[in-house]
Amino acid sequence: WTTKEFAEYVINKDKKGNIIISRDHGGPWQNNKEINQNLSLKKAMDSAKASFLEDIKSGFEVLHIDPSIDIHSETTVDDVLERIYELYDFCYHQSKKLDKDILFEIGTEEQSGGTNSQEELDYILSSMQVYCKKNNLPFPTFVVIQTGTKVKEMKNVGSFDSPIRVAEQLPSEIQVPKMIEICNKYGILMKEHNADYLSEESLYWHPRLGIHASNVAPEFGVTETKEFLKLLEENSLNLIAEEFLELAFCSKKWEKWLLKPTFTSDREKAIIAGHYIFSTEEFLELKEKANKELSKKNIEIDEVVKGAIKNAINRYLKNFRLI
Repeated sequence: WTTKEFAEYVINKDKKGNIIISRDHGGPWQNNKEINQNLSLKKAMDSAKASFLEDIKSGFEVLHIDPSIDIHSETTVDDVLERIYELYDFCYHQSKKLDKDILFEIGTEEQSGGTNSQEELDYILSSMQVYCKKNNLPFPTFVVIQTGTKVKEMKNVGSFDSPIRVAEQLPSEIQVPKMIEICNKYGILMKEHNADYLSEESLYWHPRLGIHASNVAPEFGVTETKEFLKLLEENSLNLIAEEFLELAFCSKKWEKWLLKPTFTSDREKAIIAGHYIFSTEEFLELKEKANKELSKKNIEIDEVVKGAIKNAINRYLKNFRLI
């Protein structure tokens, strides 16, 4: 899928208009091609702008501006803010030219598994407020805050779910409300990234703590992979299952998710990487073989897998008291 094809597919399927299409982590060097080509800052920023423009043209409604990556040097908060300003100005004026209404999300660093400092958050938001007022731009809708969540392998290894206190960090139940107070002062909503795999208790605390929004993704991809694999193995399609695990393992898409040191088995690595290969020709051929066999038992792969993903999503909706 191109961005345009993806957006058209979602919009056409979304008959009731419930889906908000969003760009997650847009910015320089957020695309592997930009890293592999060793692009300069200017060229990486130009590439990010071209990507954002395609999002806007395609009907995306939320853009996450995240220039936290720099392959050439260490960046300061002020460096990142300057890049946010440039991309923000570009996206806003392009959206106006195209008569599109866009909401903005800003994020200034990768998830560390800890929490942001209150002073840094206040500085970022006050700087952004000054910039927006000076340039007559709307204030962002969301700011990404580190609440103590971090996904590695198939678990959340951040401090949010930790039963013991983490050195030199305020516990999340104290820190997060203080961060939300700062957000409320500036009239911005906080978004937590990497809420995947949090315990039921931690998720249940989210509304109590006042967390406005949470981002979940890898967990649902792993859920999809596990359910597909379970279908194969429970129906004695072990050769297809082994072929799938081999394809996923050889993709090496699991590498960035591993802890150091890691004790993850090759099978677990394949499960972590499974959803990355779903669009490949090799996987589609393999899935078609499985479909032919399972259809003899009136089993529809997509329907079973959708059910598993729906259950995984509902865990969040229930704990967030949305259903």
